[in-house]
Formats: sequence, structure tokens, C-alpha cells
Amino acid sequence: MHKFSTYFEYAYLVIGVVFFVEGALKWTEEPEKAYLSLGFGVLSFFMFFFKRRFRKKRS
Repeated sequence: MHKFSTYFEYAYLVIGVVFFVEGALKWTEEPEKAYLSLGFGVLSFFMFFFKRRFRKKRS
């Protein structure tokens, strides 16, 4: 189970990078949708650090 949580942590990073790139590409065309993508990117990075911190506390 410990191995799965590590994979999910890094999946949050990958998803965050994808959302940041998508937000940067949409910035000039549709700023409202770009804010949403950038917000999801920030949320993904927050979830990475949040999950990592509590996984290390459990170990």
C-alpha cells in the first residue's frame, strides 16, 4: 500500500504540470478558463505536498 501512495503523489505532480501548461496556453485566448486550469494546477501541487507530509508521518 505504501508503494501506491507514492505513485499517487507523483501523479499529482504530473497532473499539476499538465494543468499549468494548459493554463499558460489558454492565457491569451480565454483568460477565464486559464484561471480555472491554473487553479487546478495549484490544487494538484498542494495535494502532492499534503499527501507526502502525512505519508511520512504515518511511516
